[in-house]
Amino acid sequence: MPEQGVQDLLVSDLQEEGKNAINLPMCPAPVEVHPEDSLLEENEERTVIDPTSRDDPRFKELVKALIDWINGVLVEERIIVKQLEEDLYDGQVLQKLLEKLADCKLNVAEVTQSEIGQKQKLQTVLEAVQELLRPHSRPLQWTVDSIHGKNLVAILHLLVALAMHFRAPIHLPEHVSVQVVVVRKREGLLHSSHVTEELTTTTEMMMGRFERDAFDTLFDHAPDKLSVVKKSLITFVNKHLNKLNLEVTELETQFADGVYLVLLMGLLEDYFVPLHNFYLTPDSFDQKVHNVSFAFELMLDGGLKKPKARPEDVVNLDLKSTLRVLYNLFTKYKHLE
Repeated sequence: MPEQGVQDLLVSDLQEEGKNAINLPMCPAPVEVHPEDSLLEENEERTVIDPTSRDDPRFKELVKALIDWINGVLVEERIIVKQLEEDLYDGQVLQKLLEKLADCKLNVAEVTQSEIGQKQKLQTVLEAVQELLRPHSRPLQWTVDSIHGKNLVAILHLLVALAMHFRAPIHLPEHVSVQVVVVRKREGLLHSSHVTEELTTTTEMMMGRFERDAFDTLFDHAPDKLSVVKKSLITFVNKHLNKLNLEVTELETQFADGVYLVLLMGLLEDYFVPLHNFYLTPDSFDQKVHNVSFAFELMLDGGLKKPKARPEDVVNLDLKSTLRVLYNLFTKYKHLE
């Protein structure tokens, strides 16, 4: 069915009960940058992120999310990353990160001080990464030289790819782009060019799910209808949760710990969910992810398709993910009294 037809179907379906729509990503404006002279060899190239892009809140959010993720994964190794370019370029942290994530042991020297040794380690690490990511058959956006050269754009591309592949329990901001100046020395003179580097797209695309659905269309083209969608789904869930004297007013937050999702599934399928199967008062990220994942299992048991959203995205207050989950329930159970 054409995209527009799917959108119209979703709108009309929701509005039967009273509902639909959504939100639009912002694109950064082009920026003129005047890079400082760099000490480059002939034909050597250096990439510089425009300072305005570095100061962008979404860029800072992306960098912080990745640093926090790395430090969380490597907490037992007592490794603390503070600055991605300075802490990852020699391959030591990347080696430990990949070994922990993939539960493997790489055949590399533990400590390497020389440039040759560091690049050899990086080569081994990046070959292992390429082997992991090969099923996605996407062009790699990093090299040994770019990582060792402290190219932050290349390092971010690598980390985003790893975070998506290993389904990191973090929320990466979508549609993050940076203005980049590429400086190359030719015949003794510096030449610069300006490009836009897209670091993240949508969660679905980064994880290899490229098919768009009606919610993508609505978020992109009908943000004015968001309140209608939320109001209709709130009406639907409260019709059932009210039986337990529960009331939902904020979809973004009240389903994030998974408790209401689990209880809602029990109400919709008419069974009692044993309290030992989930955390009634979750107090950690992992417990909330457990609850949402358990709710997803109940949905599969009820004959629903596997949710397109990730449990981590629901926990991280991603509205589109939460709406997708609730709309799936709405389509199956909307006529249930």
